[in-house]
Amino acid sequence: MSRCCKHDAPNPPRPGTGDDPAKHADTTLHHWRIDGMDCPGCAGKIEAALRRLPGVHSAEVRFATERLHVQLTPEGSREQVVRAIHAAGFTPFSEQDNTPDSSPFWRRHFSLLVLLLLVVVAGATQLFLPAAGPWLFTLATLWGLLPIARQAGRLARSGSPFSIEMLMTVAATGALFLGETAEAAMVLLLFNVGEKLESLAASRARQGVKTLMALVPEQARRLTAHGVEKVAISELMPGDEIEVHPGGRLPADGTLLNAQAAFDESAITGESLPVERKQGENIAAGSLAVDRAVRIRVSSRPGHSTLDRILHLMEEADASRAPIARFIDRFSRWYTPAMILTALLVAVLPPFWLGADWQTWIYRGLVLLLIGCPCALVISTPAAVTSALAAATRMGVLIKGGAALEQLGKVDMLAFDKTGTLTQGQPVLHELCLYDAFKRRQVLALAAGLESGSHHPLATALVNAAENEGVEPIEVGEKHTLPGAGIQSRWQDQPLLICTPAHLDGSRFTPEQAADIERLRSAACTLVVLVVNEQIAALFALHDPLRHDARDGIAALNALGVRSLMLTGDHELTAHHIAEALGMDYRAGLKPEHKLREVARLSEQGRLGMVGDGINDAPALRRASIGIAMGQGTDVALDSADAALTHNRLTALADTVRLSRVTRANIRQNITLALGLKAVFLVTSITGVTGLWLAVLADTGATALVTLNALRLLRFRP
Repeated sequence: MSRCCKHDAPNPPRPGTGDDPAKHADTTLHHWRIDGMDCPGCAGKIEAALRRLPGVHSAEVRFATERLHVQLTPEGSREQVVRAIHAAGFTPFSEQDNTPDSSPFWRRHFSLLVLLLLVVVAGATQLFLPAAGPWLFTLATLWGLLPIARQAGRLARSGSPFSIEMLMTVAATGALFLGETAEAAMVLLLFNVGEKLESLAASRARQGVKTLMALVPEQARRLTAHGVEKVAISELMPGDEIEVHPGGRLPADGTLLNAQAAFDESAITGESLPVERKQGENIAAGSLAVDRAVRIRVSSRPGHSTLDRILHLMEEADASRAPIARFIDRFSRWYTPAMILTALLVAVLPPFWLGADWQTWIYRGLVLLLIGCPCALVISTPAAVTSALAAATRMGVLIKGGAALEQLGKVDMLAFDKTGTLTQGQPVLHELCLYDAFKRRQVLALAAGLESGSHHPLATALVNAAENEGVEPIEVGEKHTLPGAGIQSRWQDQPLLICTPAHLDGSRFTPEQAADIERLRSAACTLVVLVVNEQIAALFALHDPLRHDARDGIAALNALGVRSLMLTGDHELTAHHIAEALGMDYRAGLKPEHKLREVARLSEQGRLGMVGDGINDAPALRRASIGIAMGQGTDVALDSADAALTHNRLTALADTVRLSRVTRANIRQNITLALGLKAVFLVTSITGVTGLWLAVLADTGATALVTLNALRLLRFRP
């Protein structure tokens, strides 16, 4: 009889890091680490500056890893490259120099703190001594403008004349010249704060690369004819034999020499349950030895392991992803020089060609310069983005900047990892089938007694199941681990065994027990059998349950017209079961490179977002138009993503998509309002209908209106 019940509870370079010098026999490859890059646009500015130099065959900046790769012909020199990088406003270091900046906070942000203090003091003074306020605002403007103008000059000389720094220089200078000192100072303060936040986000993203590489131990236990010796992983070569103790990670790819062993490969495949490997099978670097000490024959060269390839995939995804240029930066390419030229022509041409009054037309040119000052435009977009980011944070969603926020509202499809994203990521007891005269509490106590002390996820699930039902583990005799099979012991002079059904002869199962096994396997459960005195006592079915809001989250996305797809390294049966329960499509059995390839293919068909939590998801998170990490996910996934669900609520995805769409509409309204007012006053200024004071009113009024419109986003509710 069976009773089943459900239970709900200087090394060689890494591959791909720059061109191979062998491809160009007359060139040499040089590397630098670049400090001071705040966004991918900075990487483009460095490349533009270097490619103008004689003797530079190619120049490529990997923003994610701060690495610059330059191929020099015999005519080029390292000193020339270093000078050009400095001239563009960035700092090059040798790759070996990784000393972190240990200077205090106030020293690193001294210029911004002084600017903030000057603006606050000027604002307070304006209330009590109106005559002194403009002078203090002027001082604040000059303090904030000097480094920006200097950087604008450097970029102009290195091939980027109409950068956002140039736009800010013209805007602040124009406002300052026409007496709008407070507005000029506030624009510069907002710009500097934004630059610091971008720099912080960039540093966090690069920290993810270091976290990924930290999975590989610095030393390995190499087996030699004289015993075991500890060596640096850079000394491991193909053919070396190493030993890894339980709980240790493999330092390199290799072949298993033991008969059988279990490995936690979640860092590579995303699969939550350990995988049993047999002698001769390949094991990836970063895999965790679960149940016993193992011997591995190394098969990868230093810098060419599976984890190195994942790092390379992250760099490739970052490089192939077209940088999302900020709207103001694109707009400044023609707007700033066009408005300066127009103001100059208005001031000079009528008096020169028509004999008109010089003073009148110079005055109108100055009015036009103020009208053309893009202060309202500069403030309106970041004001809307800042308000939306604050609203998103209140909903439990951390979004890394305006570009990511904008992309969220454009996605046509969201691709999900399974383990830890759609599911909880931890196996639990789903169903327990009892046979013969055995009782539920008895078999739970025996299973917990056998599995106590083990770090295997299945063992933890069984121990937790007994604890949740208030069952104390039964003390059993000495336990013996059967490599790759299970655990055996004795209880009341009876042999005990806990293992998977695959390790028992099929003839030992009754037709009823075989039917239970087949039914539970088809339900995508992992099975464990308890054998007492050679009798099948119980069948434990464990599974990784769905998140409680997974169905609601997918349904909410469908209602917004956003399709859902599951990409998983798990096997077909489990993937089908999960996808069917959620009503979504799926792709199963995907390794990191396959997942990245699928994301790239889908990205060509439309705007794709990727949601994941594991290290194996990091390349796909970078390659997608928008990458979203679960808040409890690995540091690499969080740092690789453009957004993170800090509360792990999948329903927040649909809320964030709606917020992004509302924000995009708000930004369009702000741009239309700012440019519309300027267009009207452009005509009235040239015709002399409006004077300088109305131009000031129009400019400051537009700034106030777009800011108030942006603040409406703070009241957004899901």
